[in-house]
Amino acid sequence: MVKKIAVLGAGSWGSVLANLLVENGHDVALWTHDPKQIPEINDQHTNAHYLGDFKFHEALHATADLKEAVDNADVILFVVPTNAVRSVAEQVKPLLEASGSKPIIAHAAKGLERGTKERVSQVLESVLPDSLHSGIVVISGPSHAEDVAAKDITTLAAASKSLAAATAIQKLFMNDYFRLYTNQDVIGVELGAALKNVIAIGAGALHGLGYGDNTKAALMTRGLAEITRLGVKLGADPMTFIGLSGVGDLIVTCTSVHSRNWRAGNGLGQGQTVQEVLDNMGMVVEGYSTAKVVHELAGDLGVEMPISSAIYQVLYEDAPIKEVIADLMKRAGKPEFDFHIEK
Repeated sequence: MVKKIAVLGAGSWGSVLANLLVENGHDVALWTHDPKQIPEINDQHTNAHYLGDFKFHEALHATADLKEAVDNADVILFVVPTNAVRSVAEQVKPLLEASGSKPIIAHAAKGLERGTKERVSQVLESVLPDSLHSGIVVISGPSHAEDVAAKDITTLAAASKSLAAATAIQKLFMNDYFRLYTNQDVIGVELGAALKNVIAIGAGALHGLGYGDNTKAALMTRGLAEITRLGVKLGADPMTFIGLSGVGDLIVTCTSVHSRNWRAGNGLGQGQTVQEVLDNMGMVVEGYSTAKVVHELAGDLGVEMPISSAIYQVLYEDAPIKEVIADLMKRAGKPEFDFHIEK
């Protein structure tokens, strides 16, 4: 069945997901806050700033009119930067209340909100009508927009408290190169998606400094250990972190030049300042703001996260990267598995 889908956010990921849904036969409105994008997407069928010369399906329609995008939509998919989710949701709320419609709400953002320290689904729950909360779906996993645009085989998780909602989203996206698996651990999927961006900055920094494969493997493995520690403390299922939104997303984000978090870290490793890295990126580096939130959360909850803390020190306290690495290595010896899972 053809569904009307509003995709909110015309960056690289939002644009590619919107295009995929059009190719799957759905009626898609791609909303952008920047009206200058509309003629390019609708007439030239490109979004060059984010995706170079990639050509969109001619049926993909971009609009800057939020009411037009969400009116009678069966699904509203938020793909804006994490710290813009609340403001966009606040604009969507009165439109839904006026129409009385009850679309499935989904998001494909990967971060934690500054200040509140909330996951994206919590932000949406705090703004949108109560009747929509139980069916919020998180789409996450190892994926770069550029690879999906090239129809590279991609697998992600669709997580929701409502298995029916997760299954509905799964059906919308599935095709011969894009596969979704359902999951009901929303906490774990969102935390894996957000925290791996912090570790990816570290992975890029190590590459920029010239470290080899052993070092990168150590970072990813021990990074996953501390992601799991925090996730379990917040109520996630530890099994989630060995799945697509955990180790899967960690691998792809820590090893690919497509990752803006990896590129940011690589720039730091090569001697750029934090501000130079952020200014040169041209896109949001989610791991930058998430590193601060994670640092605060770990302190609040008493969770040891030495790698994330070291990355925070580099980003926010101007700590020299090589000194931070030396401090990490000189910590007292300890068992590999030093935490217990309490359920």
